[in-house]
Amino acid sequence: MLEDEEKFMQSAIREAMAAMDEDEVPVGAVVVHQGRIIGRGYNQRETLQDPTAHAEMIALTAASSAIGSWRLENCTMYVTLEPCPMCAGAIVQSRLPRLVFGARDPKAGACVSLYSITQDERLNHYVEVVGDVMARDCAALLTDFFAAQRALGKK
Repeated sequence: MLEDEEKFMQSAIREAMAAMDEDEVPVGAVVVHQGRIIGRGYNQRETLQDPTAHAEMIALTAASSAIGSWRLENCTMYVTLEPCPMCAGAIVQSRLPRLVFGARDPKAGACVSLYSITQDERLNHYVEVVGDVMARDCAALLTDFFAAQRALGKK
């Protein structure tokens, strides 16, 4: 199981690297159904000038399109950074049963760090959350990106 988690997290990391190549914050996500990636996404907020263009949102939309349903009941999302409140809410709304993330987000994390939206029993759906998978690799992408941005006098 851990081998599969790392394999799919590597795919999410490749998505994050695609974001970095486009000067976007390097966060990547993939949605897996029956051992196959059916949705991919990476941050595109700057490119699309869309505040909702997070990796998770793009991957959820692609996965829903791939299976022809908004209900992603037999899927797992792998994302390099703990989802924010918007993305955690979308994960709950999509009925995704399982979420695997890499690095924790102490400033905006809505699954374990600041909030537990995905596991809030008051909501209509509960998501199993597995965190810290390849966390060092995922965090390094963000650290390196923001260090480069500061060196260039950006953001």
